[in-house]
Amino acid sequence: MEDMVASSFWGPVTSTTEWCEKNYAHSPYIAEFYNTISNIPCIILAFVGLVNALRQRFEKRFSVLHLSNMVLAIGSMLFHATLQQVQQQSDETPMVWEMLLYLYVLYSPDWHYRSTMPTFLFIYGVAFAIFHSLVRFSLGFKVHYVLLCLLCIPRVYKYYMHTKELPAKQLAHLYVATIGFGSLCWLLDRTLCKEIATWFINPQGHALWHLFMSFNSYFANTFLMFCRAQQLGWSPQVCYFLGLLPYVKINKPKTH
Repeated sequence: MEDMVASSFWGPVTSTTEWCEKNYAHSPYIAEFYNTISNIPCIILAFVGLVNALRQRFEKRFSVLHLSNMVLAIGSMLFHATLQQVQQQSDETPMVWEMLLYLYVLYSPDWHYRSTMPTFLFIYGVAFAIFHSLVRFSLGFKVHYVLLCLLCIPRVYKYYMHTKELPAKQLAHLYVATIGFGSLCWLLDRTLCKEIATWFINPQGHALWHLFMSFNSYFANTFLMFCRAQQLGWSPQVCYFLGLLPYVKINKPKTH
């Protein structure tokens, strides 16, 4: 009896989604071990980006963006550790909030009425959170999230075309590559789970999705910081921490 209780510390699964990882295989307190710990890189990378944004006094929107990445990763850890419906909302609701932040960062520089966009996005985010807490809509959530992502593409493409610096374009290339490989891992984990379950080693496709998307978010934020600094005339440069991790260094004009 004790073994049965220990093997399902959080109780029966109540989430609408489970992934291709055996539950409670490595810890009696973590339902999906690899899917949980694979969010740690996102927290670390978001913290690095946050420190850089604060240290160089970027606009507050970028600090909030990095913080939203951290909140999303923590929510994802809670969801995969418990597989409970409430914790699933702590993963999915921040996903939508994060995309609303990206829409603001992307479109607000050319928005003529400054207060309308943040007000609308805030009300939309609150309304979604309330609705999502009352209604389960697994497929509808995925469609809604994809639509929000698609709304970002035209603006990202415009920034890419207007950016002449090769290091900044390389950030965009890394962004596309990581989301491509991550999506492939996500898709294979969802569609080939029965086959994967018979393999000697589970490649942990969803955990790899988390890893790729950790870097994807970091590259996206860094690229947007570069583009915004360019708009503001801050002479941005792409530098590399330890020769590996890119970050944006700016040189604000001195005010007299």
